[in-house]
Amino acid sequence: MAVYIAREATKLWRKVCAEIAVELQLLFEKWRLLLAGLVFQYIHGLAARGVHYLHRPGPLLQDLGFMALPELGQDKGYVSESVFTFIFLSFLLWSFHPFIYHSKRFYTVLLWRRVLAFLVASQFLRIITFYSTQLPGPNYHCREGSKMATLPPPHNVLEVLLINFPRGVLFGCGDLIFSSHMIFTLVFVRTYHKYGSKRLIKILAWLMAIIQSLLIIASRKHYSVDVVVAWYTVNLVIFFIDNKLQEMPDRTNGSSLLPVTAKDKDGRTKEELHKLLNGNTVDSTDRRQRVQMNGKHGEDINHTLSDATPNGT
Repeated sequence: MAVYIAREATKLWRKVCAEIAVELQLLFEKWRLLLAGLVFQYIHGLAARGVHYLHRPGPLLQDLGFMALPELGQDKGYVSESVFTFIFLSFLLWSFHPFIYHSKRFYTVLLWRRVLAFLVASQFLRIITFYSTQLPGPNYHCREGSKMATLPPPHNVLEVLLINFPRGVLFGCGDLIFSSHMIFTLVFVRTYHKYGSKRLIKILAWLMAIIQSLLIIASRKHYSVDVVVAWYTVNLVIFFIDNKLQEMPDRTNGSSLLPVTAKDKDGRTKEELHKLLNGNTVDSTDRRQRVQMNGKHGEDINHTLSDATPNGT
């Protein structure tokens, strides 16, 4: 039993190392776009912090969702956040499963490059939208009488740039249309729907997105319009950008982005590296047979050349 565990652990470690080598090669090529996407996440947070200075509390707007859904209450606001955290972490773990699992359909670096493109485009539209018109926030800390509903003018630039993380993110006001939580949720669900392999999980993912939408409204964190606009805007953004971007290679058919003559530092060829990526070990006997065949082939060529050479030369 111990020998079996040790052998399987060795195979897993080789597979992880081989996958890391391939992903690092892609990361060195695509790091600029990935870094730009991550930087824009900070810019999006900075914009949301800035609109809080412009927010002015007022009476709640008439909302059909508020009429239809019972209010969860301030003490149960964590419910929607818990669902969102579950969706976020589940997608994050799934995006790195090629490092461990035998079945692989995508490269993690290329997947997150695509995801960040969807997020940046949606968040850019969101920033334009919530700066165009500031609505009175429906959340409890954004209502009239709350000390956090308005922010005093900043004392210095650093106070704005630090965005009071994480409190400034959790207790922001004014960044309503459209929901940032729904941007992440829909991008993750749409991405898994395309590149995931489990039909049941796809159905559950869409069901979780619907539940998340209802919980956001029931928690009074957004108006219904914020959620509705997110549903059609994010889906349209993904549709258009997905058609513009080059499709990722499908790894289920054995395709690879490695060059044909690629060898690692141990001298492994592309074929051997593919075996490691797929969880198969490279048999040393195969390698010896390949060397012997190459040697025999070389001898046959030498004999042929010597026979073809005229005497006396």
